[in-house]
Amino acid sequence: MFKTFTLFKALPAVLLLSVATITLHAQTPKKPEENRFTKVVLAQDVQEPMQFQIMKDGRVVYAERKGKIKVYDPATNKIAVIGEFAVSTKYVNKKGEVSEGEDGMQGVILDPDYETNHWIYLYYAPAGDVAKNTLERYVWLGKEILLNTKKTILDVPTQREECCHVGGGMLFDKDKNLYLSTGDNTFSRASDGFTPLDERPGMSPEDSQKSSSNTNDLRGKILRIHPQADGTYTIPAGNLFPPGTPKTKPEIYTMGNRNPWRLTIDSKTGWLYWGEVGPDGSKDDFEKRGPQSYDEFNQAKKPGNYGWPYFVGDNKAYRKYDFATKQSGDFFNAEHPENHSPNSSGLVELPPATPAFIWYAKGISEKFPLMESGGNSAVGGPIFRRADFKNPKRPFPEYYEGKWLITDWVRGWINVVEIDENGNYKSMERFLPELKLRGPIDMKFGPEGDLYVLEYGNGYFRNNPEAELIRIEFNGGNRRPQVQAAANKTAGSVPFKVNLSSAGTKDFDDDDVLSYTWAITKNGKPYKTLKEQNPSVTFTTPGVYKATLTVADLKGLKNSQAVTIKAGNEPPVVAVNITKGNSSFFFPGKTVTYKVNVNDKEDGSLANKRISPSQVSVSVNYLSEGYNMTAIAQKQQGVDASAKFAAGMALINKSDCRSCHAVKEKLLGPAFISVAKKYKNDPNAVTYLSKKIKTGGSGVWGDAAMPAHPALSANELNSVVRYIMSTATPQKAQKSMPVSGTYVTAIPKGDNENGSFIFRAAYTDKGTGTVAPILGENIVVLRGQLVPVKDVSETHNMVYNRDSTVAVVKDGGAWVKFAKTDLSGIKNLELALIPRGRGTDPVSTIELRSGAPDGKVIKSFTGSYNGLQKLTLDLPDGLGVTDLYLVFTGTPLRFGTVKFNND
Repeated sequence: MFKTFTLFKALPAVLLLSVATITLHAQTPKKPEENRFTKVVLAQDVQEPMQFQIMKDGRVVYAERKGKIKVYDPATNKIAVIGEFAVSTKYVNKKGEVSEGEDGMQGVILDPDYETNHWIYLYYAPAGDVAKNTLERYVWLGKEILLNTKKTILDVPTQREECCHVGGGMLFDKDKNLYLSTGDNTFSRASDGFTPLDERPGMSPEDSQKSSSNTNDLRGKILRIHPQADGTYTIPAGNLFPPGTPKTKPEIYTMGNRNPWRLTIDSKTGWLYWGEVGPDGSKDDFEKRGPQSYDEFNQAKKPGNYGWPYFVGDNKAYRKYDFATKQSGDFFNAEHPENHSPNSSGLVELPPATPAFIWYAKGISEKFPLMESGGNSAVGGPIFRRADFKNPKRPFPEYYEGKWLITDWVRGWINVVEIDENGNYKSMERFLPELKLRGPIDMKFGPEGDLYVLEYGNGYFRNNPEAELIRIEFNGGNRRPQVQAAANKTAGSVPFKVNLSSAGTKDFDDDDVLSYTWAITKNGKPYKTLKEQNPSVTFTTPGVYKATLTVADLKGLKNSQAVTIKAGNEPPVVAVNITKGNSSFFFPGKTVTYKVNVNDKEDGSLANKRISPSQVSVSVNYLSEGYNMTAIAQKQQGVDASAKFAAGMALINKSDCRSCHAVKEKLLGPAFISVAKKYKNDPNAVTYLSKKIKTGGSGVWGDAAMPAHPALSANELNSVVRYIMSTATPQKAQKSMPVSGTYVTAIPKGDNENGSFIFRAAYTDKGTGTVAPILGENIVVLRGQLVPVKDVSETHNMVYNRDSTVAVVKDGGAWVKFAKTDLSGIKNLELALIPRGRGTDPVSTIELRSGAPDGKVIKSFTGSYNGLQKLTLDLPDGLGVTDLYLVFTGTPLRFGTVKFNND
């Protein structure tokens, strides 16, 4: 009776639970098919783009690091320059050495009431002798920014001795408060990948305690202010420190930031989110220093301290470290952090540290495995709320409601983060797994519900041809074609034959028939139209052409992509040849002999001496394990600049310039350094002075007339002017290495052998009258002898453990490939085996094969791996460069590294 009563008593509850569960599942939005999303390329030839804003009419305003503000107009499909500002991008250290840094134009944003007040805000590092970043406001009526309307809202004092970290993210909240992110302005690469806390006299640029953890400094923060009509601002209620608090800045909303990048606010909750770039270390050292590097994605429900430089990730603590004595102290306390640095002007006792929302290192994260592994640079991204859009054409599906779309500049993915109603992390999934972005640097939703992404490109501090502005559309019905446009060559001398290709173009609607149109323009004017899928074109007239492929389906939906083609200037061919030594691996302390060859169809070659060695930049740098290429790119830029200025100097020495001018002394005409200082902050200086030299003139520096130089081409004039302008910045030349010679692969002090030596040679040709100079470069990477399994070229029938440190043979026929590997001087290969832990390994075979998995057998081993911790396979002499395969028959085998031994 009791049991029967209990059963019937419980039954309605069970039924209700079942109904509720069914209802819940019915209401859960379904994940859309990935092929419902289409990538649309809006603008190419965007040069070092940094940040953008989408206007209500679909125009996109964006900032370029070198100082230009541009607008893309979808109505005309054209880009216009609306402003150009003189920016500082260089650092000059105490030795006078100049390096390229992250500074420059960082951000642009329109006022929430732009349609009535026409205000546009810029954040950048202005050129000049005062080290600062500045937030300025101007009036923009739709054509050019009115420079005479400038209002300086806020200055952030900085140092320009050592790079990096400038932040620059901006957004407005619903109350029209402006958020601005600032970086810690600290050089971190002298800290062995750990936290920079150098308190020695004169080392402030390497101490992040002067900024991020300094409550009285605006750097390493997210600031929140309320701009006023007169160009001032007020402090909104609720910032981290109330106005009037001693040794604090009331503008601070969050502190303890290293390099907070792109900001977003959840319009429903008001919570702030951002990506934050971490340091470079790839290994923990808790005994002496602290944790390895972690990049972060953060959430602020309220003001707070986010821990840097004392904590990283989920409040993993660093140790106090004395850079003078190399002695380690205690771990910092996240509940009661203190700043005792002599470089800080703020409070000693700091707010408790807030842990990161998401954190991930160079290796695979167990908690967040979708972040993948490798170099990292957290950007940020938007949160999707359907209520943010008024009658959008293509809103993302309800499935994405309240989810945060994040991206990483290095890894190039987009991940979708689900957050519960209390603001806690819930789950993560990949958005469009086949989509690979190239340097995504900003990402926002547009007024029609599309996701816009600005891609900086793959290289550092350079104009990348792959940089572009794209839009990702959701198509619930008929889908746009997915377009791929390419050319077998994009630059060459005339007559220049180019094969255009639409390979990779597709449409996911099965019944669609596609039509193809190639529209080729020259200087924006129609040149030729072709209706073939993959036509060939021969360009007989020099110039810059644009071949735009437009593909349409039966219902008229179109998509386009363009390729830029430069006819009339053959790119230089540069080669770095290792003539003695191994061209794949370095062996510490050994000597490598190298030779650089440069051939340019128009300019000549090193061999025939028409190209001078001084015009070729050659450098060798050591890239430490876990570091990205930023530091190397900075050094290479300095060497490239020396080579570039050498061309201008050579032209001056050949002409009559030396008769009237010297670098530092006034002769008949002004000293070059005087000219450079006069026009230092003029963004149009190169154009103006080039014209002046070509046509001649007088009256600017006295009565002496400068003769005309009509024989100099536009590119030669630019080279001359750029050399003259370089004299304004006192600098110790970063000399190029010789074009041939020897180099000893000595590991930098304190580093390990797991990095790489980067040999690079580059030459920028002279260009022609119609085609700008083209950079040619070649890089040879000498890696360490010890190759982790995650770094092999390719695998087949292999599986990895969670952090990719161990490879396991899945079944017979598995193989590992080392592509184009130089085996010169390699005596043997050594596999580090991982014991199974139990059981007996059966007899198996490993074969070393050349060229293919079934290629010639070089060496083999047959036997059991029981008790073996390493397996050595000897190599014969004379193998040279080959695709090397390790082929496995029999299972199982587990190994972690392969070492290429030279002795």
